Amino acid sequence: MDKKYFSHLNPIAFLQTFVSKSIESCEKLGCEKCNSKNRLNHIEQLGLNASSCFEAAYRQELELDGALSHDKYADMIVAIKNKIGGNFSRGSSEPDMVRVINTRCPFGEAVMQAPELCRMTSSVFGGIAARNFGYAKVILDKRIAAGDGMCEVRIHTDAEKAAGLEGDEYHRECEVIRGQLASAKASIDMGKQGRGTWCTARSDKSGHAKGPAFVARSPVMLKVLETVGVAAPTAATVLITGETGVGKEVVARRIHAMSERWNKSFVAVNCGAIPENLVETVLFGHERGAFTGAYEVHHGLFERAEGGSLFLDEVDSLPLATQARLLRVLQNGEFERVGGKQNLSANVRVIAAAGMQLEKLIAGGAFRKDLYYRLNVIPINLPPLRERREDILPLVDHILSQIAGKYNDKVAKTLSQAAVDRVMRYDWPGNVREMENVLERTFLFSPGAVITEVQLPETGSVAPVASGQQADQSLKEAKRFALEQVEAQILKQALTRFRGNIGDVAKSLEVTPRAVHQKLNLHSIDPKTYRIQPRL
Repeated sequence: MDKKYFSHLNPIAFLQTFVSKSIESCEKLGCEKCNSKNRLNHIEQLGLNASSCFEAAYRQELELDGALSHDKYADMIVAIKNKIGGNFSRGSSEPDMVRVINTRCPFGEAVMQAPELCRMTSSVFGGIAARNFGYAKVILDKRIAAGDGMCEVRIHTDAEKAAGLEGDEYHRECEVIRGQLASAKASIDMGKQGRGTWCTARSDKSGHAKGPAFVARSPVMLKVLETVGVAAPTAATVLITGETGVGKEVVARRIHAMSERWNKSFVAVNCGAIPENLVETVLFGHERGAFTGAYEVHHGLFERAEGGSLFLDEVDSLPLATQARLLRVLQNGEFERVGGKQNLSANVRVIAAAGMQLEKLIAGGAFRKDLYYRLNVIPINLPPLRERREDILPLVDHILSQIAGKYNDKVAKTLSQAAVDRVMRYDWPGNVREMENVLERTFLFSPGAVITEVQLPETGSVAPVASGQQADQSLKEAKRFALEQVEAQILKQALTRFRGNIGDVAKSLEVTPRAVHQKLNLHSIDPKTYRIQPRL
C-alpha cells in the first residue's frame, strides 16, 4: 500500500461520496422500490461498506494487526467519526460495552430532516464491532436528529448482556457482516479500490493545505512570511512573539498548513486560560485513578495532536513544574500521563507563542532559560500594527470582505477618505484583533456601501516620560515604556479597589490569578501592601 487513506478522510469527501453512492444505489433499486424499508436497508448497506474500508485504512495508518481490544475499538470509531466531521469523545463505559458521545453531526442540521441517516453511525460502529467481536448491538440513546442536542451511543458486544435491549444488531457470519435487515451485508475485505473511494484526498496540487490568509505589504511582514516559508517544511520548534492580537495563531496555522503535517491535526491551546491545577492533565492527560474524580483515562493535547502540530499560546504563563515536563517532551519526545508509569512517545511539532515580557520572566526566574532555548530554535517576532502601517489598509479590505461573507452581504463595503485617514492615524493598541472587532461593529451600523465613520474608541493621552528615562531613546522604546506604565497603574488601581485580593483583581481584569501574579512580579508590585488598611 503506497497511500495512507485514513489521513485523507475529511467531511466534504465523505459526504460527496455518500451522495454519489446513494444516487448510484437508488438507480439500481428503481423508483417503485424506494419505500421506507428499502431506504433504511440502503443506508445500512452504505454504512457497513464504509465501515470496512474505514477500519482497513485506520489499521494501515496505525499499523494495527489482529483483533481489537475494546479500548482500541473505541479509539478507532472516535477517530473515524471525527475525521468525517463529528465531535466524538469517549464516555464512561461498562465491561463488554463502549459508550461515545458527540456534539456535532457530519451531516449538519440537515440530519433533522432525514433522521434515518443515523443508521449510518449505527452501521459503521456495528460493522467494525461485529468484525472484531463477532456480535454488536448499537443503541442510540440520544440523537441530534431527534432534537436532543447531542448524540449518545452505546455499543454492546455481549449478546447475552444485550438481550432485551432495543437497538440495531450486527453479526459476523464467516466472511460476511449481516445487519438487522437480512439483506444488508458487507464483505470484510473491501480491497484497495474501496478504500480509495471513501478516503479521498482533497488538496491542492502541491500536496499541502492553503492555510489561513496572510496579509503582508510591509517589509517587516514580508520578511516574516519568508521566515515562515523556510521554517514550515522542517521539524524545528518555532517561538512566535508579539503583543496581544498581532496574529500569532494565524502564523502558527500557516506554518502547519505549509508543513508535511498539513493533513494531520492542528491543536491550539491558550495556556494562560487553563487553571493551574489542571495544566498538566490538559497537556499530558491522566490515568484512571490519578486523583479524585479521574474515573476514565483522559487523553491530553499531546496525544490529540499526534502526528500534527500543537500550538501553545501564552506559553510564558505555564507554571515552572509544567515547564520542566514540556522541556522533557521537546528533548526526548516522550511524556507520561499524570498518575501514569508508562512513557508515551510524542510525534508532535510544537509551535509556541509568548508576549513581549518573556525576557523579563527569564531574568526573574519565572521562565526556564533552558526551555526558552529549546522553543526558540526559529524565532519569529510580529510587530504591532502601529509599526507596520503599510499593512493597515490591505488588512481593512481583507477583513471587510470576510465580514461581508459572514453576513451574506452582496455589497463589498469600503471606507471613505475621511474614514481611511482616521484609521491610519489610530495606533491600534489591540492590533488586528481590535481591528476585526471595530470593523465588524462599524460594518453592522453602516447602512450604505461606503463607510464614512469608523467607530473607534477615544484615544488616550500618551504617558509622560519619566525623569530617569533617556531623552534620546527610540520611539519604539518610548511606546513600550508608556504601555508598561499604564499596565502598572491599572494593576495598582485594581489592587487598591479590591484590597489586594488577587482573585478579585483577576476577575475584574478578565485574566487568571497566575497571570496577575506574573504581572505583579514584572512590575515589582507587592500585593501585601494593599491588604493593610490604614487606621483612622
